[in-house]
Amino acid sequence: MRDFRTLNQIIRKFSGYTNNFLIFRQLFDHKSSTYTYLLGCSQTGKCVLIDPVLEQVKRDFQLTQDLNLKLKYAVNTHMHADHITGTGYLRALSGCETIISKASGAEADILVDENDEIIFGCHRLTILSTPGHTNGCVSYYSENQNIAFTGDALLIRGCGRTDFQEGNPRTLFKSVHTKIFSLPDNTILFPAHDYKGLTSTTVDEEKRLNPRLTKSEDQFVEIMNNLNLPYPQQIDRALPANRVCGVYDIPKDINRIPLE
Repeated sequence: MRDFRTLNQIIRKFSGYTNNFLIFRQLFDHKSSTYTYLLGCSQTGKCVLIDPVLEQVKRDFQLTQDLNLKLKYAVNTHMHADHITGTGYLRALSGCETIISKASGAEADILVDENDEIIFGCHRLTILSTPGHTNGCVSYYSENQNIAFTGDALLIRGCGRTDFQEGNPRTLFKSVHTKIFSLPDNTILFPAHDYKGLTSTTVDEEKRLNPRLTKSEDQFVEIMNNLNLPYPQQIDRALPANRVCGVYDIPKDINRIPLE
């Protein structure tokens, strides 16, 4: 019989804490098709936001308040080209610290690298370096929860493009196969984007069903080098802002902007 447990029930089972569980919310920005993830510690009230979008900052920050959570870190999986990050704005609103990978070349309060950990209350995320879409791509893995946040390195039945911003298809192929595909097959994966309405996948699904990454390395390179995708619409505005946590686009009157 198929198991229809909710994600929070699954997360509680794998938590390992009898009096604590991971608070989880998956949020969406329609313009950029970006997922933002809120992860919170039910025991301490500390939380993180992964890949926040500038235009959705008020929504996301309000949610932390609604859930009685204190934002500790605003985190990026990489330096985005399709939207402006909300990390700098969240820092201005909440006093949280911002995080991005050291290899990204972007500014943040904390620069992370392979095997570093992000700790919030009783929970932790381990950094896996997964370059290829950009040099600074990382995935965030929670062994206790059996979940990972893969950014643009691995999407649901897809992957991030490799034709700009230091992209390299061979590097991406190796990153996915040696880092993400080495996780347990039942690990639940949450990407930074989806364009078909899907919300999550697993290591096993992508190892069997991903139309690009089930191919040989040479075949994958050929596919990626011939995608002929259009130039990202927001890249000329997004990249300069994201190098500095999006602070170029923070409203000057942030303290007077009512939260909705």
